[in-house]
Amino acid sequence: MRSYYAYKINMAAGDSTSMQGKLIVFRVYKNTEKQTTNSLTTLNRFVQKFYGQDTTNHGGKYKHHRKGLLEDIPHIKLIRGVIIVRETDLEKILNFLNTYNAETWTRDITLTPEDEKTLTNEP
Repeated sequence: MRSYYAYKINMAAGDSTSMQGKLIVFRVYKNTEKQTTNSLTTLNRFVQKFYGQDTTNHGGKYKHHRKGLLEDIPHIKLIRGVIIVRETDLEKILNFLNTYNAETWTRDITLTPEDEKTLTNEP
C-alpha cells in the first residue's frame, strides 16, 4: 500500500520520472449543420486515411484494408476526436489534421504507467 501512496504523491509533485504525452482534441468540421454529400465524402476519406478501414467489393467477394496514419503511431483513443500520443508524434498528426482544416487543441499531460506501456509498445 505504501508504494501506491508514494506514487500518487510523486505524481502530484510532478515527478520527473513520469513520461510526458500529448492530448489532442480535434473536430473536422466547424459547422456540422451544413454537411453536404461532398463534405460527407471528405469526412469518409479522412476516417480512412487517419484511422484505417476495412472495405469489401462485389458483395464481400474482395476484402481490402486501407492503412491509416494512426496504425503506425502508438496512440490511445479516448472518445471520438480525442487521442493521446507521444510528444515525438505530435507534429506528424497535427500536419495531417491541418490538411483537413480540422480545429485542434493540444495539452501536455503526465502519462499513467498503463499509458506509458501502450505508447512505448511494451507488453
